Amino acid sequence: MRKLLIIFTAIISSSIGFSQQEPKSFTLQEAIDFALENNRTAMNASRDIEAAKQQKWETTATGLPQLNANIDYQNFLKQQVSLLPASAFDPFGGIRQLEDYYDLDALQTQELPAAPEGFIPVTFGTKQTVNATATLSQLIFDGSYLVGLQSAKVFLDISKNAKTKTDLEVRKSVINAYGNVLLAKESVGILESNIAVLEKNLYETQKIYENGLGEEESVEQLQITLSSVKSNLNNTKRLQKLAYQMLNITLGLDVYDAIEITDDLETLTNANMSMALLNADTNAQNTIDYQIAENDKISKELLVKLEKSKALPNLSAFLRGGYNGNSNSFTFLNSDQQWFGSALVGVSLNIPIFSSGMRSAATQRAKINLEKAETDLIETEQRLQLEIESAKSNYQFAIEDYQNKKDNLALAERIEQKNETKFFEGIGSSFELRQAQTQLYTAQQELLQAMLDVINSKAELETVLNTITSQY
Repeated sequence: MRKLLIIFTAIISSSIGFSQQEPKSFTLQEAIDFALENNRTAMNASRDIEAAKQQKWETTATGLPQLNANIDYQNFLKQQVSLLPASAFDPFGGIRQLEDYYDLDALQTQELPAAPEGFIPVTFGTKQTVNATATLSQLIFDGSYLVGLQSAKVFLDISKNAKTKTDLEVRKSVINAYGNVLLAKESVGILESNIAVLEKNLYETQKIYENGLGEEESVEQLQITLSSVKSNLNNTKRLQKLAYQMLNITLGLDVYDAIEITDDLETLTNANMSMALLNADTNAQNTIDYQIAENDKISKELLVKLEKSKALPNLSAFLRGGYNGNSNSFTFLNSDQQWFGSALVGVSLNIPIFSSGMRSAATQRAKINLEKAETDLIETEQRLQLEIESAKSNYQFAIEDYQNKKDNLALAERIEQKNETKFFEGIGSSFELRQAQTQLYTAQQELLQAMLDVINSKAELETVLNTITSQY
């Protein structure tokens, strides 16, 4: 019995172990690669490309042979009645017609009966009919079809450019979200370290005060500082949780999935300082945003062509064949049902002649939209040029600011250490110590933010330039 209990316990333990999934672990580059495959926006952008490919074939197929079949079944619940003149059934009608041309009085031996008057109701055809036809059609010439083929190709290019733009934005979003997690994680570590130092200082100050060698205000000043840092720690932990959830959404994971990040903020900051990027090509025409605006202009040009093509004739040919069956009852599935076949071939030519100015107005409207697209393209180029210069400036400032904040932190640490020494030696006040501590904590957070700014500003510049300069 004991052996069975041990085996059962082992099975349950192993089942629980397998059911608990290990948290996914990501470096920044692994997170970017994962998001490009699993981010929901990126996935939909890939689907848009596939949809554009299908639309391109759909447009192409409209100019290829089309075969359609049609089966019509009719059952007259009450057949239509036609009225025929009764005189049409006059047996002496022929003789009466001869009297109109010849004098037959000498030959007439007896008087002819009077001609029937009125109408006779007649029903034509059978109560039930079946018509089965098949039509093979082929477009020979249509100007709008040729424009449609060009438009389908442009639409595919637009979808591909949109996918490139989406991937760039997803990459930037992952870098930002990953950096926010690192910022929160580093902040928690620093705050916890500060709390440990403050608790140690408070304990020593409390003992000094209890021995009558210090003032109560010194204890209270440290208590205020400790309370403030603990409050910041609690808030930072909440922000850290939100940062992880935002990263999950950006990666395409469930918001509550457990993940781990393996990079650290300082290493990524050093990896993202590239002065060569500041000398990168600033030609706005090489950016994806300019290409998207150019696609819009091309599509407007095709719309002008489309409106003009509507004034051209279109020509198509067709071949149609079918069978017809008739019966007063449903006997169409019987082997002895009689069927009558028919076949024809023909062409159809449609020539637009007069539209009361409708086609001309549509063409002019398309031309106006084209002019707007051309203006937007110029505006986009100028705006992108400014965005590139601004992104370069921000990136250069972020690098310079990081170096400055790094130096400031070193100074703040020395100042805080001096004031702490002076305080415990009795030659410095608790107020001065608290000021030095507050200055140190501010410098710590500013350095972390400066690190994040370097990473994010580089990602922004790479996104604007449509240039990926490094792998993490």
